[in-house]
Amino acid sequence: MTEYVFTAVSAEGLEAVAEKVVEHIDRYKVWIFHGEMGSGKTTLIKEICRKLNVSDVMSSPTFSIVNEYATTGHGKVFHFDFYRIRHEAEAFDIGTDEYFYSDYPCFVEWPEKIPSLIPSAHGVVSVTITSKTERTIAISLHD
Repeated sequence: MTEYVFTAVSAEGLEAVAEKVVEHIDRYKVWIFHGEMGSGKTTLIKEICRKLNVSDVMSSPTFSIVNEYATTGHGKVFHFDFYRIRHEAEAFDIGTDEYFYSDYPCFVEWPEKIPSLIPSAHGVVSVTITSKTERTIAISLHD
């Protein structure tokens, strides 16, 4: 397992973290994001999407469960937020496996709600609040 750790990351420092994810996006299409509510997962995903040349307006898919964004160079990007689902079957029923194996980047918030649906090859981004304005962000790559 390969791991990268970024400490004392402020909003301005998210670019370096996003670049590291994009560096591995061709190999790892599914990225799961761990962190408590308000830790900055969606903000980081937006920065990654900017690096992937997403031109669409980006927002949290809390109510829609999945947002699809168009990019230049990567076709599409899918952003999931499973916070509101009650059972893993709900995610399966919306075709999560089709998204995850579509060969398009998929960014998943609240993956602990769908543990058996995550492909074996995936990236993990863990965001830990260290102060009001800084985070520690760890990235690990799993095969």
